[in-house]
Amino acid sequence: MNASLGVRRALTLLAAAIRLTRQAAPAGTPFYVLMCVFSGLAPIVTAWCTKVLLDGLAVGGAWLTLLPWAVALAVAGLVTGLLPVVSEYLKQRLDRAVARLTMDRLYVAMDRLTGLARMEDPAFRDKLRLAQQTGRSGPGQLVDDGLGTVQAAVTVGGFLGTVLVINASMALIVLVAAVPALIAHLRLSRARAQMLWSIAPAERREVFYADLLASLDAAKELRLLGLGGLFRRRMLVELTAAHTAMEGQDRRDARVQGVLAGLTALVSAGGLVWSVWLAAQGSLSIGDVAMFIAAVGGVQSALQGLVVRLASAHHSMLLFDHYLEISSQEPDLPIPVSPQAVPPLRSGIELRDVWFRYAEDQPWVLRGVNLTIPHGRSLALVGLNGAGKSTIIKLLCRFYDPDRGTIRWDGVDLRHVPVDELRARIGAVFQDYMCYDLSAAENIGVGDVSCMDDRERVVAAAHRAGAHDIVAALPKGYDTLLSRMFFDEADRDDPETGVLLSGGQWQRLALARAFLRDRRDLMILDEPSSGLDAEAEYEVHSSLRRHRDGATSVLISHRLGAIRDANVIAVLADGKVAEIGTHDELMAASGEYARLFRLQASGYEEVVLP
Repeated sequence: MNASLGVRRALTLLAAAIRLTRQAAPAGTPFYVLMCVFSGLAPIVTAWCTKVLLDGLAVGGAWLTLLPWAVALAVAGLVTGLLPVVSEYLKQRLDRAVARLTMDRLYVAMDRLTGLARMEDPAFRDKLRLAQQTGRSGPGQLVDDGLGTVQAAVTVGGFLGTVLVINASMALIVLVAAVPALIAHLRLSRARAQMLWSIAPAERREVFYADLLASLDAAKELRLLGLGGLFRRRMLVELTAAHTAMEGQDRRDARVQGVLAGLTALVSAGGLVWSVWLAAQGSLSIGDVAMFIAAVGGVQSALQGLVVRLASAHHSMLLFDHYLEISSQEPDLPIPVSPQAVPPLRSGIELRDVWFRYAEDQPWVLRGVNLTIPHGRSLALVGLNGAGKSTIIKLLCRFYDPDRGTIRWDGVDLRHVPVDELRARIGAVFQDYMCYDLSAAENIGVGDVSCMDDRERVVAAAHRAGAHDIVAALPKGYDTLLSRMFFDEADRDDPETGVLLSGGQWQRLALARAFLRDRRDLMILDEPSSGLDAEAEYEVHSSLRRHRDGATSVLISHRLGAIRDANVIAVLADGKVAEIGTHDELMAASGEYARLFRLQASGYEEVVLP
């Protein structure tokens, strides 16, 4: 992201922010615009009423003649006092309405991403973080900055126009006092934006180390290895670097603003002396002098506010640009022009000459894989880490598309079917399953949201996964919250407000989640018992064998004893299918599978001590 924007792009972003604001608050937006315009005019009206009153008093004007102007001045004062309150109220309402709309659109756009490639791209994740940061307030802030600029311009233009009517030379003096300040403030603003952009990497690193020091996930290792001091020092180094840059910019700002304040004071004082001299000569009235004083102060204040608004708008635009990019993104996986329905699986799933790599600058993970998953049968994938087992799972779920070759569901290329329909026919347990901060019933129910409220099916799934006794023993049973993050200090020691489960207990809930999708055509089991003890693992695999009987399933497990009864076992090596067959066939072949199985089994053989 550049630290600057072109005029055309800036206007495009501002127009997009205004459209969003009008859509979010169609009734409130026009009122807020009017309040900003009135706020810009109020100082001018007040100064003009003051001028007329002073001139009238100076010449001994009649009370009834001056009364309307006195009333007008009082009303102007009242309005000037109320406008900030009303404007702030409207602004808060607009901000909330815009936040609802923009966050909804952001996550609707994220829902269009049906694959994983962009989510695994660090650059995209940086943009997403910035889009989330600005989505709640960025558009509203940008509109507010734009209207604030208009408000300041109205004030400046109104004062200059008014003074110009009174005396052209006075208007020139006001400009002479204002223009250098405007130029200097704009340059300072640009320099500060560049400084903030230059320290952004250091600030990100500082936040990273700070989050790491406060992370629950990292706490055990940080404390055991004594890493707190290391990461604290690194955090302070980054924080100091950022603060040093800020301090330098602050000193430059102070020097320039001090010079500007002196220059403005000299010009204003000179103009004031000159205007008093003209008044003494009869060329100006007392009201004209008062108007001049108000104009100099009003223009200076408005120009300073204008620069602040421009700087804020510039920063808001940079962030809003990321929001627009993310919220308007196209789907990451191709959408078929003439989509085909996903038929119930009757024959099987076939991988034909499938090649895949995660990026063009990375090595091939799969190199021409040919593999069939027969309907009603179980396929086990075996291989060393990095052999491509999990990649095949991701392709079957269509988180990615193959770079070459095809994957066919009963002969239909997965690229030609709607992604949501395909995934509706798949159930899965992933090794990196989610632990949701929800109730136990909801943690199981998210496996099939259509029956989340069907307690009978949720309990049945928990029974099959061996999770029922665990859940039933919780303080509120299936309604127990499996988290401690939503309660305050007063609730901290109350177990009924939420509990934390062990890794093995969570594993069983993840299995129950998969069993809730037992009516799907394909079941994927990726290390389904990795967090369980030996007895629990035996029980789970016994249940899975019953579940897989007659069903189409794909199983990955590094514990080869758990997959020996699969109908077909495929051994992956170097991105290819190196061996395929039943357990007995592969053991008889004495290849890679037999070597791995015997190596693993040797760890369970009885050791006879001399």
